[in-house]
Amino acid sequence: MPMRTVRGDIAFPFRSDRRGRTAHAAHDEHVRDLVEQLLFTSPGERVMRPDFGCGLLDLVFTPNSPELASALELSVEAALQRWLGELIDVESLDVVSEENVVRVYLRYVVRSTGNRRDEVFEGSGPA
Repeated sequence: MPMRTVRGDIAFPFRSDRRGRTAHAAHDEHVRDLVEQLLFTSPGERVMRPDFGCGLLDLVFTPNSPELASALELSVEAALQRWLGELIDVESLDVVSEENVVRVYLRYVVRSTGNRRDEVFEGSGPA
């Protein structure tokens, strides 16, 4: 009996694999890609979903303050819950903005697999 290959979900960013076909990612990696897209998409950037995104990169050059950090973490957590709440359970979240770089430290559980993930997402403003 031939072994079946589970293809998974489309990889992000979109690319071709070594055979020239659409690259795929395992489910947990696909969920990580979805989180990254949500974090670094600015609201209004997607035509059919103008309220999708967190807009973290819009705040790269905003002066740091404890109040801004708290507000940012609440807004990121709300966006994660709204857009990806069916896929993940957020366990911890920390957003750090330094100079022209934003780092998001996120621990979450992928609901469908039960796998706990510790990820660091990093984005920077224009050079």
